[in-house]
Amino acid sequence: MRYVVIDTNCLLRMIPLRSKYRLAWESFLDGKYTLCVSNEIVSEYMEILTEKVNASFAANIVGAILRSPFVLRFDPQFHFNLIESDPDDNKFVDCAIIANADFIVSDDSHFRVLQSIPFPKVNVLTLDEFSNTL
Repeated sequence: MRYVVIDTNCLLRMIPLRSKYRLAWESFLDGKYTLCVSNEIVSEYMEILTEKVNASFAANIVGAILRSPFVLRFDPQFHFNLIESDPDDNKFVDCAIIANADFIVSDDSHFRVLQSIPFPKVNVLTLDEFSNTL
């Protein structure tokens, strides 16, 4: 089973019924990969979904994530601070490291810096690359 951390913007693009990335969301629901989250990540999912759609929709999506048997929750106690250009993105990196995730799914250019960091190694796939693996 692959362990995956998904950036909020990618999650937003996976959920709509007519999205070309909908298979990525359905694959999660079907247990084709394990989603790794932290409290910080779940809070951001809730905040951004509420802002972009509405509170009810956000509660339904976050609830589905938290109830899923295909979710592992982590609470990183150490912060690696590998992304200096946008420190808010580090919550995804910290979770991926602690979870020993196979990769982070993100289209955010700030994550590119991780390619040049040899340790701890964090792999990043774009949403297109991830979708092509499903």
